[in-house]
Amino acid sequence: MKSNLDVVNDCDSFPYYDADPRAYTELVSSYYELFTQPKSKPVGYVLPWVVEKMPWDDSLWVVNHDKKQICPKLTQSKGFDATLRKAREIGAFKVLEKWRNELYTVHRENGLDPVGDPTIMVERSGSPLFGVVTYGVHMTTYVNTQEGMKIWVPKRAKGKTYGGLFDNTVAGGIATEEQPLECIVREAAEEASFPEELVRSAAKPCGTISYFSFRDKRAGGESGLLQPEVQFVYDMEVGEDVVPKPCDDEVEDFRLWSVDEVRKAISESLFKPNCALLLLDFFIRHGILTAENEKDYVEIVSRLHRKLPFPTATTL
Repeated sequence: MKSNLDVVNDCDSFPYYDADPRAYTELVSSYYELFTQPKSKPVGYVLPWVVEKMPWDDSLWVVNHDKKQICPKLTQSKGFDATLRKAREIGAFKVLEKWRNELYTVHRENGLDPVGDPTIMVERSGSPLFGVVTYGVHMTTYVNTQEGMKIWVPKRAKGKTYGGLFDNTVAGGIATEEQPLECIVREAAEEASFPEELVRSAAKPCGTISYFSFRDKRAGGESGLLQPEVQFVYDMEVGEDVVPKPCDDEVEDFRLWSVDEVRKAISESLFKPNCALLLLDFFIRHGILTAENEKDYVEIVSRLHRKLPFPTATTL
């Protein structure tokens, strides 16, 4: 049985400088910094073995091995796309075997004049290779019954990443030029068969959470890739007559669980790691997890809103 802080550590696994400055500095100094243009802030960390295997094209990239810095030339999105497609073609990385044909935006330092493409985009499956910040939406759908609050919990299909684990009611990645609300409406229809009108009227935005993970084999592809993420959080209270139904192949089934059942499953590592964090945030906001019943309350609340070492979106 894991504590709630253990659950946070499982997902927010990238070390903190304050915990061990020397170890942190040694680790980060081993990475290559990814820039979108000279004299800007880095937007990601690239692992040395990824740098070695990536088929860099000198006409598209400047790779400085002495300074451990990588920067695309003027055709920025083209550089990401062409390089990842070549890497996929030669079988350089397992993570690219699940090519999504879905683009994520790489956000730069706020106020910096863009050079080349106004928006830098990267194929979703390749984003962990560059260690850039990605964005998603998660929604917890719940019912207030005579027996107390109950939460709709889906079980992930076995053939998917983190197969067989439990998830948030609805979740998904935010594609380039997509707004969080539009994303949650789309995902709610695809994953749970929720009508658009219901989601637009009942889904309530509840802020964000952020964390920095090392990917493991359950995520698909190579282990150890870096994944800093920001999730936009939604709650949706529904009546007992509203029942989610799988629409695509992401979900095996839905279960209506009590809060105690959800908390027990979280402590037994039965939830996808980042989904467990979203539920801890839900419990905090609804007064279920409090300073009176959780000894690590302050640290957990802080860790759910990690300041990432890269620029994050001011708007999407």
